[in-house]
This record gives sequence, structure tokens and C-alpha cells, in this order.
Amino acid sequence: MIGLISATAAGAAARDRLAAAWPDRTRVYDGPVGGAVRAAFAECEQLVCFLATGAVVRLVAPLLSDKKADPGVVCVDESGRFAVSLVGGHGGGANELAREIGELLGAEPVVTTATDSAGMAGLDTLGLPVEGDVAAVSRALLDGEPVALRAEVAWPLPPLPVAAEGSYTIRLTDRATDPAEHEVLLRPPSLVVGVGASRNAPVDEVLGLIEGSLRDAGLSPRSVAELATVDAKAGEPGIVEAAERLGVPLVTYSAEELARVDVPNPSDAPLAAVGTPSVAEASALVRGGELLVPKRKSAMATCAVVRRPGRGRLAVVGLGPGARDLLTPRAKAELRRAAVLVGLDQYVDQIRDLLRPGTRLLESGLGAEEERARTAVEEARKGHAVALIGSGDAGVYAMASPALAEAGADIDVVGVPGVTAALAAGAILGAPLGHDHVSISLSDLHTPWEVIERRVRATAEADIVVTFYNPRSRGRDWQLPKALAILAEHREPTTPVGVVRNASRPDETSRLTTLAALDPATVDMMTVVTVGNTATREIAGRMVTPRGYRWQNDAQEGAR
Repeated sequence: MIGLISATAAGAAARDRLAAAWPDRTRVYDGPVGGAVRAAFAECEQLVCFLATGAVVRLVAPLLSDKKADPGVVCVDESGRFAVSLVGGHGGGANELAREIGELLGAEPVVTTATDSAGMAGLDTLGLPVEGDVAAVSRALLDGEPVALRAEVAWPLPPLPVAAEGSYTIRLTDRATDPAEHEVLLRPPSLVVGVGASRNAPVDEVLGLIEGSLRDAGLSPRSVAELATVDAKAGEPGIVEAAERLGVPLVTYSAEELARVDVPNPSDAPLAAVGTPSVAEASALVRGGELLVPKRKSAMATCAVVRRPGRGRLAVVGLGPGARDLLTPRAKAELRRAAVLVGLDQYVDQIRDLLRPGTRLLESGLGAEEERARTAVEEARKGHAVALIGSGDAGVYAMASPALAEAGADIDVVGVPGVTAALAAGAILGAPLGHDHVSISLSDLHTPWEVIERRVRATAEADIVVTFYNPRSRGRDWQLPKALAILAEHREPTTPVGVVRNASRPDETSRLTTLAALDPATVDMMTVVTVGNTATREIAGRMVTPRGYRWQNDAQEGAR
């Protein structure tokens, strides 16, 4: 919950805007500000104070105890110009909260945390338990000193400016070990503990067996991702409470699923009791992994431990048509999350300034789409967080289809939509896509012309607005005239046609012409051509395709 505190009418107005926008996240604290701050500090995870920073410093200073436990505090000036992350930038989420408030209120977020200011991922913001000298290792990263990454477990991390060797170390491990001097341990959630138990097995026995098994194997409880068992034991109190004490979810599987898992130590007892020859080993192994601790038993419980390596992550990101303000916030977030970025060199140049330090760039030139797709999937299969970029929407004549043709179920794939060239051009022209429309690429490099021609003819006969991608190049100068001729068999010579080159970029040009007047020689590969249907009109210099609802037709009839 976010506590909201204000002292003046101006502050209250901004406070109320936040409260209205986030009704389920916020609570307004009225009354004298001193008491309100103390109450909110004790009851909320975060505070937003519409007060001067000096006043908030004096109010919260006596309340601070531990930066790992203190709530995040953001100050907003009464004019709503700045949202200042004051306390708990990382641990309390104040940095991100300041950015959210900035977007909502139109304020400038002020974040002074060193890693954030340098565009670097903070070691305590990676979503993993962290141990060791975080401050010293973070300072070494910021100062450009060599920091080595020792990844004992494959896990998709965001980019970090690490070196092969260094006097400072980031160690990614699920082993039970203490950090050395100048070392930070990151604990990936790589361990799955399979559990079985007799009815009413005491939680202390179940938990003792789990903790003892981890300890004897030299594994860290902080890397346990989940407990797993059979459906029949989903409500077993000892297992349920053991998961709660460990702070991990309890995942269950059917006996039929577990019976299909090949295990080293099957038994007749669970087969008779719940219908599968293994509970602990099978539930730990059902989704794959390496069996580190075979089945261990106590009087009333069993457990087994599996290391499940982190799945690589491939984000296929659409960059939009080129203008920075048409790059979506989600796309920006994925670019900053990726440790490896794969893309056409000219597209990499467009967003290079958005990447975090340490991002590994794999660039290539024109005509290497399949190679880029394979490279991105291969990097994801190594356990990395990868972004594969394309212009417009990556799923439209771009990188998503070749990448997903290569990707299997062994990696996570995320699609990030972008503004397409057709949409960008349509907005410039007016509203040419106001009714049914289709996009067709005239490039026959991947599709035989016979197939393209059949699609153009079907579009012409169906009276659908069409946007042509890749309309003309130096080596392909006859396809666009042929496509226009097919359309002319079904549409009037005066049919509006919009021509947009480099939509949304500094050298953008656009013009409105007609099907008869369009000169194909003025079109190139940086151009999209939108041809209207029989209802498309030019209205006040704009290209408009009416939606054709019945009430519009009735209104037109009544006006005659």
C-alpha cells in the first residue's frame, strides 16, 4: 500500500489525482502531517509526501531503521514539477515509484541512486536474493574497475559491465557458501524440492528433512524455487506449512503425470497410496533438470532435490517506424533488460543510447535475417536474456517469424508489438485504414510472384484497401506497376492513393495522388503505398475510408 500525505490545498489536489488513478494501491492519510507520516511509515510499503524535501527528511529521519525494511519515500513538490526519490530507492521501490508518478502527474522524476543514474542494473534490483559486499562491488562497477562474473548456474541476467577477471566478483550460485571479500553472491531460484509425506506428517519433520538434505548436499535454501508434490497431497498440512515457512509456492502434479517420469528409486508404497511409484523424485524431475539429491526418507516424509537451469528468454522487439516517441515503453524496458541484443546494424544504431552498460551487441548487415534469427535463439538457449529487434512491428515482415520458426519449447519467447509502417503512414495520410484493409509485400525474394499476384487480385476483387510494402527497388521495378494495373481493373482512376516515405523520420515525405496519376518511378524501398477502395475519398486534403455503418448511409440519404 502507498500512503499519501499532503499539507496544502495544492498538494491535496495532486494527492487526489494519484488516489483516483490508483484506488487499490493508495491510502490517504489526513490530519497533522507529523502523525500522518508516522502512521503511514508504520503501515505502508511506500509513502508519497506532497511536501518539501527538507520537511520530509526531518519527519522520517527518526523512523529509519534498516534500508532493507524501511518503506520507499517519494517527495512531490506542490507544483507537481518534480517527483524526488528520497528514501529506499531500490529496496523500497522509490526510484520506480518516482518514475510512475512522473508519468501520471507530468512531473520530472529525480533519482540520484548511482547505478540508476549511470543506467546500470543495481545488484539489489535483479529479483534475486543477494549476499555480500553489494556496495563495494557496485562501486567497482561504476568506477569501471574489472568485476568478474562467475556463473555456476545458467540464468538470464540483465546486462552488467563485467570482465573475465577482476579483484571484485559477482558469483551466481545455488551452493551453500559464504561470500568472500569483495564478492557478491546472487542466488538464482534454481532448486526444486520434491516432497512426499504420510498423512499428518509434522511440519517440523518435513521441514527438517528438506533443510537437512540441502545442507548435506551443500545447497542454499535461498535458491529453492518451489516445493512439488502429488495432487493428493496438495492439502497435507505439513507440506503446505513447510512451503509457507520457506516462502516458496507449492506446485502439484497428477499421479498420472508423475507415473510417466523415469526415476532411479521407484517404490510400491506410493504406488499403492496415491497411484504413482514416485512422489518426491518424480515431482522434482517432472519438468526436467539434474537430480542432485536422490530420494531421502524420514519416518513420515520423503524429499528429493533437482537443479532446474534457468530458461533463456528471447524478446522479439518492434522498434516502430523510426521516431523515438513511437517506440513503446514496453520495448524500451525489454531493450534495457536484454544482456544480448541481436539486430540489423542500422536498427542497433537507432537505440544504442537506450542500452545498459554491458549489453553484448551482435550486429549484422542487410540480407542476414535468418542468420540473426538463429543467433538470437542460440544465445537464448545458452540461458541469456536476448532481445531481437526489427523495425515497425517485429511480427510484420520482420524478425519474429524466422525466429519463432527456430525457437522450440526450451526457451521463453516474448513478443513486443511496435507501430507498423502501414499504421504510421495511415496516420500521416488521414484515415485510409478506416475499414477492412490488408498489407501485401511486393518483394518476391521470399514469395513467388505468382502467389503475390493472386493475393493482389483477390484484394482488388474484394474491394479492400491495400498497403504495399517493399513496393519497388533498383532490381525490382515492374512489380508495383503490375499490381496497380490489377487494381485498376476494379477501381476508378480517381481512387485516392497515399505515398509516404520514411514515415515518422526527420526526412519524412508524403503526398496524396490517384491510381491513374501515381508514377511508380517516384517510389522506393523506403516508401509505403496505400491504395484506397471504392469508398475511399479525399476530404480536406486527407485520405479517408468511411467505416460504412448503416447509420452513416442513412444520414447521407437524409441529407440529399
